[in-house]
Amino acid sequence: MRSKAIAERAAWDFTKASDEGFELSVVNPSGIFGPVLGHDYSPSLDLIVRLMNGALGCPRLYFGVVDVRDVADLHLRAMTHPAAKGERFIAVSGEAMSMMDIAKVLRARLGDAARRVPTRELPNWVVRLAAKFDSQMRQLLPLLGNIRNATSAKAQRVLGWNPRPREDAIVATVESLLRFGVVGSAK
Repeated sequence: MRSKAIAERAAWDFTKASDEGFELSVVNPSGIFGPVLGHDYSPSLDLIVRLMNGALGCPRLYFGVVDVRDVADLHLRAMTHPAAKGERFIAVSGEAMSMMDIAKVLRARLGDAARRVPTRELPNWVVRLAAKFDSQMRQLLPLLGNIRNATSAKAQRVLGWNPRPREDAIVATVESLLRFGVVGSAK
């Protein structure tokens, strides 16, 4: 996250210092979900893969969700709408979701395909213990219990952006992971 903040600051500084007439608008997406294009997908989707493969439980993680197709739409709007010049937009659909919220959506909307999705939340001490042996779990430690809500109200108001429901983005992610065989369909 720090490197992204530094890069954005550098872009703003460059634009301000330049006499070339550059214009800048920034789109900052929350957790990006939605359909994958193949077996090479974002590492952030590993959490979904773990849920679908029957992880022990759901860590107490909370994050914003946005569909990749809506992020692309917002980028296009930010590049073409005159009111976007010099503005910063957050790409998120609704409030932050917990891993338990995501698990509930998967079980409710995917039926038997989601039969291995956990039904219980993991206590933080279990996640900390697992992190001693699993580098992916270790990366989650600073995020445990931290609810980070953001709003896309500015993007909606200024650019007319209207993201699809976060639940639809989660389901589209898993449907594509199933289609590519990244996660197995429960039989």
